[in-house]
Amino acid sequence: MNTPTETLRDEHVLILRALDLLETAAARVERGLATPEGWWADVIAWLRGFADRNHHAKEERALFPAMARAGVPAEAGGPIAVMQEEHGQGRALLQVVADGEARPRVVAARRYIDLLRNHIEKENEVLFPLADDLLDRAAQDALGREFATVTAEMGRHASLEHAAAALQALVTGLAGSPDAAGTR
Repeated sequence: MNTPTETLRDEHVLILRALDLLETAAARVERGLATPEGWWADVIAWLRGFADRNHHAKEERALFPAMARAGVPAEAGGPIAVMQEEHGQGRALLQVVADGEARPRVVAARRYIDLLRNHIEKENEVLFPLADDLLDRAAQDALGREFATVTAEMGRHASLEHAAAALQALVTGLAGSPDAAGTR
């Protein structure tokens, strides 16, 4: 069975794939190429559902509080506060992507991509190893139970298999769209 941080790392792999796809779509828009009708709404829904309501919920509701109880600074400027602030920045940028016309959408998408890639690197390379070192077996088990609660609340949308299939449908949809001028 995966440790809580292994679960989060596995989710990061899928989120990074989604960021690659978002980058491809942004490049298409910059070249004046179309995206399929509804594609942007679908990718935003995927990011909000899997990356935010599932993945970030596990961090914010379970991992970060457990780390704070173990002595990791949670106040402003501390690692936990920085991670939470970046989650908020990502949500704000994703809203611009959702609301934006072609140019503002692309600018916000690229900022979101950069933010999340850097954020994931910090978590994978610094925060998660720290959590693995600090949290004893009982704390790890409690995290696992809390992650299971988040997963149960999300239902099938929280599973890696479902999220991967939904992401693949987005990849296929974008790849199959005509290379006509204009964006949607």
